Formats: sequence, C-alpha cells, structure tokens
Amino acid sequence: MLDGGFNFFEVLRICIDIALVWYVLYKLIMLIKGTKAIQLLKGIAVVLAVWGISILLDLQTIRYLSNQIILWGFLAIIILFQPELRRALEQLGRGNIFSRTTRSEEEIITKKIEAIIESCKYMAKRRIGALISIEGETGIGEYAETGIEVEGNLTHQLLTNIFTPNTPLHDGAVIVKGERILAAACYLPLSESPFISKELGTRHRAAMGISEVTDALTIVVSEETGAISCTKNGELHRDIDEERLRQMLTAHLILFEKNPKRKTWKWRGNKNG
Repeated sequence: MLDGGFNFFEVLRICIDIALVWYVLYKLIMLIKGTKAIQLLKGIAVVLAVWGISILLDLQTIRYLSNQIILWGFLAIIILFQPELRRALEQLGRGNIFSRTTRSEEEIITKKIEAIIESCKYMAKRRIGALISIEGETGIGEYAETGIEVEGNLTHQLLTNIFTPNTPLHDGAVIVKGERILAAACYLPLSESPFISKELGTRHRAAMGISEVTDALTIVVSEETGAISCTKNGELHRDIDEERLRQMLTAHLILFEKNPKRKTWKWRGNKNG
C-alpha cells in the first residue's frame, strides 16, 4: 500500500480485467459481423434505449412492455439462434473462435485474387478486351463516378460478364475496392507519355494514366492479342503470365492491405515499354 491508500496492483488488476472484457466483446462482435445476429444486437439496443427512456420519463405502460420484452426476449433469442449458438460453442471447443477474423480476411483476399485471375484467363483466351483498376491507398472514387454504379461482390462471373462484348457496360474500366466492384464503364485519364509504344491502344494508355496519378494496380487484357498487362506507379508490364499476375496481385493486395503505411512498392522482373 502506497501513500494516500493507492494500491498499484489493485489498479493494474482492474485495468487487466476491463481490457480482457473489452477484448472478448470485440472478438464476439467481429465473429457475428455480417450475419443476421448483428441485426439482433441492433434490435436489443433499441429495446434497451426505449426502456431507459421510459424509466427517465416515468412512462409506465412503455416500461411494462419493455420489461416483458426483456424478460422473455432472452428465451426467444436462445430458441431462434440455436444453430448460431451451437456453432459458436463448437468453435470455442476447437479453440479457434478468436482466430476466425484473421483467417477470414486472408481467405477474402485470396478469393479476390483468384476471381480476378480466373476472369483474366477466360477473357485473354477469347480475346475479350478488359480494363480493371484496383484501388490502393489513394482513393479513385472520382473515376468511379464517371461510370455506372455496380456495388456488387467481386466474382469472376460478374467481372467477365461486364466485359462481354455488346453488353451495356463492356466499354470502359471497372473500379474495384476491397471485395466489391464499385462501378463499370468508367473513364480513366489517358497518359500523355511519349515513351508508350505506338502499337498500344486506348486501354493501355488509360491504365498508364491512372497509374501516374494514383497507386492503383490496373490490369489490361488486350482485345487484339489476348495478352495481359499490368500498370502501377507509372510502370507498364506487358505480356505477363498467370503466375506473374498472381505475384503482382498478392503484393498489391496482401502486403499493401496488411501494411497500409507502406509508401514504396517495387516491381520485380522485367518491364517492357
């Protein structure tokens, strides 16, 4: 015991206790994020708010109804969410309930990479022209506003369907942010660099243009040759294969998203005008 009755170890114990409770609550919220249970939590918050207001303003009828909802609500929750509770207990028993968030993030990024690669392979084989710009640290929302809003989950089926010839959205760029396709048929700024090969068309110039003003990674599928190219930070890499495309996407998505303060990013391998 120190002067003034201050007990350092008692305060430390309380802080650890509070920190552990908040950590568990945070992990539980992340566990149910994106499920229907999150809507249940919102409903409970509304009921508790109404109950608190009824006590504060002495609204006896509303307080009585709120008490009944709270009293029987927990039993109803157990009945309605029995599958979710059982699944959570099973994960707790396997010891992986708190590691789900990190694994899910890895799985989402990997799934996104494979969706883009699968789409690019399909379009390259059939010589379907495509222009895909994937947002980095610098926002590219202003370019998404020049196109048609999509706001759809990134899948290789949707991505391929957008660029299918003679469809309303095939002409222009697709803007990707996170695991969502923000917009299609977008206009990107054309590069005025004199060093770009004359044989390259508008798609490649647009890909170079966006790479000169943002840190986005942009993929081009040539309509004439079916070759796949990438641009980033004002650099153009032509005729890359599937494995090289996967390396570039991995570097841009996994390394960048896990370390957003990373300001410099270097390409590896040869680059062509």
